[in-house]
Amino acid sequence: MKIVVVGGGSTYTPELIDGMARLRTELPVDEIVLVDPAEDRRELLAAVSRRMLRKLDHPARVSTTADPAQAADGAAAVLLQLRVGGQAARARDERWPLDCGCVGQETTGAGGLAKALRTVPVVTEIADTVRDVNPDAWIVDFTNPVGIVTRALLQEGHRAVGLCNVAIGLQRYFAELLGTEPGRVELDHVGLNHLTWERRVLLDGEDVLPGLLAGHGDAIAARIGLPVALLRELGVVPSYYLRYFYLHDQVVREQRGTGSRAEEVAAMEKQLLEMYADPTIDSKPDLLAGRGGAHYSDAAVALMASLLGDRRDVQVANVRNSGTLPFLPDDAVIEVPSTIGADGATPLPVASVPPLFTGLIGAVTAYEHLALEAAVHGGADRVRAALLAHPLVGQWDLAESLTERLLAENRRYLSWAG
Repeated sequence: MKIVVVGGGSTYTPELIDGMARLRTELPVDEIVLVDPAEDRRELLAAVSRRMLRKLDHPARVSTTADPAQAADGAAAVLLQLRVGGQAARARDERWPLDCGCVGQETTGAGGLAKALRTVPVVTEIADTVRDVNPDAWIVDFTNPVGIVTRALLQEGHRAVGLCNVAIGLQRYFAELLGTEPGRVELDHVGLNHLTWERRVLLDGEDVLPGLLAGHGDAIAARIGLPVALLRELGVVPSYYLRYFYLHDQVVREQRGTGSRAEEVAAMEKQLLEMYADPTIDSKPDLLAGRGGAHYSDAAVALMASLLGDRRDVQVANVRNSGTLPFLPDDAVIEVPSTIGADGATPLPVASVPPLFTGLIGAVTAYEHLALEAAVHGGADRVRAALLAHPLVGQWDLAESLTERLLAENRRYLSWAG
């Protein structure tokens, strides 16, 4: 089985290689192709990947290329983990919105829109290339903003499923708190990518979330950066990204007083690349855990194994709504437990969602629709419309100012911006 990793020069790649090696019985891979335009990065990551596989006695061959078409030939799945503009673009996304009093973040708000505008055209071009060469290959998208990017792929008829590590990370965390195996824990996980709530935590089918909040509320709240009083008031566990909505002004003050996350990650990546260049390094460095993407490899391997092996199991994925949340359009992309098999990801029925959550889900879905329109068709007017619809912006003067800054910061990536 051949698996292609687009963005193979990412420092995330050893996490993925480690998962493929550990979970070899689930996903019997014999060839891994790392695709990246940066030759030095892809060859460096290929070398450490080969050492890791040798150490774990895994037979897979690792090859590299800059050409997605060459890589896609004969591939069972193509995993997308790319970042257009690198950490430098991310650092800008996290800074210029603060000048307007808005959160600076790479997947939501004005910074998230900038990332979507840069990313969607690149991802869809790669997906078109893959389909031309190998229409049967599955595309697994881990590229942020996952909801918008996955919607772009599905809108163009690609065989695609979106992947995020938030749900699996919380599942593993709750299992640890409960002192049990992760396989016994299921989540009632509902919402959009990076806008989700855990409404129930099921241990062998029994909801144990009230007990978790009673016994571990402070620890859970600290992990997701939200007040424990909010969690107990809502009776749910929001994703970390909800703090940008529930604590917007506090987050802006914090961000103005500290270095950006992109600066932290860039420093970490520098260390990781130095480690990967060491010919004695043949395992995933502990430092990688701080890079983000915890349990990414487990989620990716499980998803690909079920798509390619028709396992018909349940995993949290980013999928087409198709009536699952009746207050959203059918073509919206939602993040919910889904049955994964050879025909793709099918969302399971979802219990009624209360107005406290539907309002925010609906507003962000509308923003994502407008963001995709801007990414596909361009135009400052479409950018302004998307920002005006976003709950973290929502004011005309801010939308105007942020549009000007977004275009100024990203002209080199947006052919239509002039």
